[in-house]
Amino acid sequence: MSLAPSMDLYDVIARRRDVRAEFSGEAVDRDVLRRVLEAAHSAPSVGHSQPWDFVVVADDAKRARFAEHVETERRVFAAELPEDRRQTFAKIKVEGIRESGLGVVVTYDSSRGGQHVLGRHAIADTGLYSTCLAIQNLWLAATAEGLGVGWVSFYREEFLADLVGLPDGVRPVAWLCLGPVTQLQEVPDLVRHGWRTGRLLDDAVHLETWRS
Repeated sequence: MSLAPSMDLYDVIARRRDVRAEFSGEAVDRDVLRRVLEAAHSAPSVGHSQPWDFVVVADDAKRARFAEHVETERRVFAAELPEDRRQTFAKIKVEGIRESGLGVVVTYDSSRGGQHVLGRHAIADTGLYSTCLAIQNLWLAATAEGLGVGWVSFYREEFLADLVGLPDGVRPVAWLCLGPVTQLQEVPDLVRHGWRTGRLLDDAVHLETWRS
C-alpha cells in the first residue's frame, strides 16, 4: 500500500520564491524559527554526518556590514556585464539583508562525521550536497510558515566567514534572509525582470541517455 500524496507539499513548492523586496521587517517568532531550523536539521545527509551549522544573525550593525559588502560585489558584477545586460540587472534587487528580520548563515564542515563518512569515499562533494538539502528543507518550511527566504550569493566567502567568526575549515554556503513578507510573487524575480526565462520539464528529462 502506498501513502496518499500531500497536495499541501506541492502547494508549498509552487509558492516558494527567492524573496528580495517583499520582507515586512517584522520579527520572526522564536517558536516558528525553531520549527524552521528543526526542518533544516532533519534533512538527509551522507553517512548521517549532518555537516551543517546555522548561524542566526539579528545584529543590525553586522547585517549592515554584510549588506555593504554585498553592494560592493554587486557593482563588481555589474561592471563586467555588456550594456544591455547591465541595464536589465540594474532593475533587479539582489538582497533583502536589512529588510528581513534575520540572516541565517548555513555552513558546511567537511570534517563532520570523522575520517570515514559512509557514502563519501567516491564523491567528496556529497557533504556539500547534504548541506544544500538542509537549505531546501529550511526554505520549504519557512514558506509553509508564511515566511520568505532570500539566498544571497554576492559575497566573498572569506569576508562572511570572518564576519560570523567561522572556524578554519568551515565554509559558508549561504546567507539566507529570513522574515515575514507582505506577499510572495507569482512569477520569480529574474523572469519578471527579463533576466532569464525558465526551462520546461520536458527539456530537462532524458530517457536512458542524455542524447536521444
